Amino acid sequence: MKIVVLAGGLSTERDVSLITGSHVCKALKKRGHKAVLLDVFLGYESDGKDIAEIFDDDFSSDAAEITEIDPDLDKVKALRGGDTVSFFGPNVIDICRMADMVYMALHGADGENGKIQAAFDLLGIKYTGSDYLGSAMAMDKGMSKKIFMTGGIPTPKGYCLNKHDKMIMPDELGYPCIVKPCCGGSSVGVSIANNEEEYKKALEIAFKYEDEVVVEEFIKGREFSVGVIGGKSLPIIEIIPKTGFYDYKTKYQSGMAEDVCPADLTEEQTDRMQAHAIDVYRELKLGTYARIDFLLDAKGDMYCLEANTLPGMTATSLLPQEAKALGIEYEELCEIMIAEAMYKYKGGVEELPAVGHNRRYTLDDIKKPEDVQ
Repeated sequence: MKIVVLAGGLSTERDVSLITGSHVCKALKKRGHKAVLLDVFLGYESDGKDIAEIFDDDFSSDAAEITEIDPDLDKVKALRGGDTVSFFGPNVIDICRMADMVYMALHGADGENGKIQAAFDLLGIKYTGSDYLGSAMAMDKGMSKKIFMTGGIPTPKGYCLNKHDKMIMPDELGYPCIVKPCCGGSSVGVSIANNEEEYKKALEIAFKYEDEVVVEEFIKGREFSVGVIGGKSLPIIEIIPKTGFYDYKTKYQSGMAEDVCPADLTEEQTDRMQAHAIDVYRELKLGTYARIDFLLDAKGDMYCLEANTLPGMTATSLLPQEAKALGIEYEELCEIMIAEAMYKYKGGVEELPAVGHNRRYTLDDIKKPEDVQ
């Protein structure tokens, strides 16, 4: 198959996206596909050649290293020169239309807010992951929280705040609290505030990234994540930061956190968390695959934090670790994601379990691209 692995862009998660894309591209090539890693913003300068040759030229965008700080997006814009208003770089759309499938390795607003998915739908371009509606709802943490609450999914108390709103903390929430950009990811711009002074500083930081933020109660507890593929849950993974908060640095710098999979939970807790993950997948109208994040406090109460529609696929990412607990190696996982997308475009319908019930992913659920071509 001809596969474009689309990565990069201009989000704060650009570096993470490029590493994800690089790993996925290499894996798909090992599986025999004609895969190319393409930066959605920088695109591909053909220099007069037929752009179709990109699939035979072994072209791949340069992948960055994930540093401890956010990428310098102004420097990225300067690399393209000329037109920096258009989101899609040179020849990106034409190359994606030539591909059999676009693997969405984008992270952050660039790839997870539904805009690219909507454009691809209009252009007839096939892609992996959720469609435009599910992507948009999951990306907006304020909207997600409202959907969780109406759907009976436990989530921390909180509210949305616009840059022009009053900054007074409601009495029913209080300190400590979490402040985060409404549509950000990878914990960029996220802060814990223990008092009014820290709260104002946290808002200042979050508003640097967006004009709307989410403020929610701080839940002290263990952190977990549950992958969902084809409407079925993977084993639960627990994330144990070695120092403090599970922030951008801790997530992507090797050795900063310990991951335990399957997580050390009771059977009842496992069933309940996986059932909630499926409910989130259903309520947000997600598709093919996602990853749902949770907290578990000392009393055993669970709280859903958010859904990730394009989970990271770096060396330290959670979804590959969950799949490996089932005996699914990285290359095969990438192949499964392609197959799930193909199944969707062939008219396949996910058979989701009833609300509040879990259905676990097993090796018997594995689809192969040749089975759905």
